[in-house]
Amino acid sequence: MKTLSNEALLDSYYKAIDLKLDREFVTLLLAEIKRRKLNIKYFEAQAN
Repeated sequence: MKTLSNEALLDSYYKAIDLKLDREFVTLLLAEIKRRKLNIKYFEAQAN
């Protein structure tokens, strides 16, 4: 997932949740978000 930008990764994560995609896929996305030490709450606040 190194070629995926942080923004695209977060967008994919939120869309995967909205579309109720496979839980394992969502978990993989979340693991990568945590590995990159991205602050999900910051991006959630920006979206609102």
